[in-house]
Amino acid sequence: DAKHLVPNKMRDFFCTINLDQEEVFRTQVVEKSLSPYFGEEFYFEIPRTFQWLSFYIYDKSVLQKDLRIGKVSIKKEDLCNYTGKENWFMLQPVDSNSEVQGKVHLELKLNELITDNGSVCQQLVVHIKECHGLPLINGQNCDPYATVSLVGPSRNDQKKTKVKKKTSNPQFNETFYFEVTRSSSYTKKSQFQVEEEDIEKLEVRVDLWNNGNLVQDVFLGEIKVPVKVLRNDSFQAWYLLQPRENGNKSSKTDDLGSLRLNICYTEDCVLPSEYYTSLRNLLLKSADVQPISASAAYILSEVCRDKCDAVLPLVRLLLHHHKLVPFVAAVAELDLKDTQEANTIFRGNSLATRCVDEMMKIVGKHYLKVTLKPVIDEICESPKPCEIDPIKLREGDNVEMNMENLRYYVDKVFREIVRSSISCPTLMCDVFYSLRHLAAKRFPNDPHVQYSAVSSFVFLRFFAVAVVSPHTFHLRPHHPDAQTCRTLTLISKAIQTLGSWGSLTKSKLSSFKETFMCEFFKTFQEEKFTESVKKFLDDVSSTESKEPSGVSEPVHLKEGEMYKRAQGRTRIGKKNFKKRWFCLTSREFTYHKQQDKEPIFTIPIKNILAVEKLDESSFNKKNMFQVLHGEKPLYIQANNCVEASEWIEALCRVTRCNQKRLSFYHPSAFLNGSWLCCKATAESTEGCARCTADVPADTQIEIDGDRETERIYSLFTINRSKLQKLEEACGSIAVYQGPRKEPDDYSNFTIEDSVATFHTLQQIIDIVEKLNESHEKYQKKRSSSAKYGSEENPIVGKVS
Repeated sequence: DAKHLVPNKMRDFFCTINLDQEEVFRTQVVEKSLSPYFGEEFYFEIPRTFQWLSFYIYDKSVLQKDLRIGKVSIKKEDLCNYTGKENWFMLQPVDSNSEVQGKVHLELKLNELITDNGSVCQQLVVHIKECHGLPLINGQNCDPYATVSLVGPSRNDQKKTKVKKKTSNPQFNETFYFEVTRSSSYTKKSQFQVEEEDIEKLEVRVDLWNNGNLVQDVFLGEIKVPVKVLRNDSFQAWYLLQPRENGNKSSKTDDLGSLRLNICYTEDCVLPSEYYTSLRNLLLKSADVQPISASAAYILSEVCRDKCDAVLPLVRLLLHHHKLVPFVAAVAELDLKDTQEANTIFRGNSLATRCVDEMMKIVGKHYLKVTLKPVIDEICESPKPCEIDPIKLREGDNVEMNMENLRYYVDKVFREIVRSSISCPTLMCDVFYSLRHLAAKRFPNDPHVQYSAVSSFVFLRFFAVAVVSPHTFHLRPHHPDAQTCRTLTLISKAIQTLGSWGSLTKSKLSSFKETFMCEFFKTFQEEKFTESVKKFLDDVSSTESKEPSGVSEPVHLKEGEMYKRAQGRTRIGKKNFKKRWFCLTSREFTYHKQQDKEPIFTIPIKNILAVEKLDESSFNKKNMFQVLHGEKPLYIQANNCVEASEWIEALCRVTRCNQKRLSFYHPSAFLNGSWLCCKATAESTEGCARCTADVPADTQIEIDGDRETERIYSLFTINRSKLQKLEEACGSIAVYQGPRKEPDDYSNFTIEDSVATFHTLQQIIDIVEKLNESHEKYQKKRSSSAKYGSEENPIVGKVS
């Protein structure tokens, strides 16, 4: 959210998230507010290198261009200082001289020349080769050119390259010559006194610009190189473009407002798989360790300050290796030992409940979409008034009509849920089956506990949470407006209550905090609701095989607006690219003229042969990829690099089991009678580059096990002091065999068997130390191979 934004009158605001100058996400517009609440979460993989993560606040305009109010920009190196906590940031002014992105490749040389009269002078040769990653201007590739200047206290010689049209990666390949010094006996009159100028004070400055044609040129960035570093040698390097030093310094920074952000940024250096064998094996055998509290996975959750940090990589790793169900059963059994009353079963935020929560988010993503998305779309796009709280009713509201509307929505959501058991993923069913039987074993005299153990997850922590926050579960693109949020909250409360087995009794109704909800639920006292819940819970906690959901209904995977190139045409140009609505399901990939219209073109998933990036040089457009199928390739342009990466990943994931996938492809397009990449003239020529994903896979959920293990190693490394404290606690208990001394030091740890826990801790510490050594060796090797000034490791700022 933001507060105290300027101008000091109610306006419509939205916020964008940018990697450098490339917008990757945009919030909804919050109308008529000075302190807009956005409440949106964005999780994304970063597919390229970047310098800044920026957030821009815009004032939405109907007739004119949206106005940028201010920004928050955080350097990549500083992100770790803000990760995992909320921070208020003062908005900074948006200065065109500071909005830069990209890098430039230069070669510089200082030559000595002998003039006609025999005297010696120095000549500077500047070869500007190319640029990479320049920003889009108004959503389109820029028209860049460069100015090259030799600057000193008494001179400013400037030369200019040609303008390159519609490209973010211009190839200039132009060379410029500058006279640096000349002999004092040189007779030709000069504009400046060279002999008085000190070469130590000269520098080469390269400025990148976008040619504005009829409007003002836009500054894209600059770099400065002191001439003294050359010392008669040729110097070639890549440089990151920098903002201007004389940017807008006069703007006040304390009156634009502020923005509250919660950023979680992780960057892992993943080593080859064999380095993780020991740690991976130790984690995977956690479910077999007795007691479970002495296992490596459980110890990980104990030493992390926030259990959530440990749960995500742990669940993904165990999922990847099919070890999650026995581990969840083991930690759930430990949970139940401390549960004294059946009605509080699995209500806390323990390791067991968080593991199940995370598993449902990962495995149940498509299950939620096929079950809830149609009805959530209806509620958000055609909202009916549903407020039934007398205190919140507005003048003219009809409470009886609102109650009818709410009842209609609740009935519809409930009906979709209890009919969805056949779509419930097998893994979720296996976990629910374990929880159900563990609960029945712990409370044998309570006939309802086996149902409440399952309903506390599937209704309270899965469906009810998805209803109240559909944007978090990718059921809606944005956070709903305030009125729709209130409607979804009321529906969510109703679903929680209906899903709680045994709660629909008169004694329970009297315990409602809100009288209006009690009155509303009197209309639900029908046997069919409790029977429907019971049947649903029986179905989703059964291990009996059922038809996969894809047999009856295709799973909706992704949709959105992108640009496609018209197929079958030889003329290229802007008009050949048209905006279309794309939709990917488990059965087909389609595009439509508009959302909710019939598809114009359909590619069955089984016919897709490869999905790969397309070189920008093909059409001078960024963020392009190609879908290869039986006919001509389908060329598509996404709106930004993150969106392109997500579409490629989704398409690759759903097509990896296709038997006829290609092993080779063409990275560029076939234009004007030849492939731009390999110059082959036959359109049917086999590809010249190996496909990035030519090995079929049978995993439904794409997880990188090595990356998750690296994340766990990082967590152990960060919490090394707690590992040692836990080790000391185990040693103390084992030695004294009596009352714990200084309980404050380790009273928060669960130590059931000090000897077994101590043994596991020693293994963890030993493995972490070995991985530390491997990382140090790798970093040394990487730093020696990625020379400073190379394309992979460009120079930042001035060369010294």
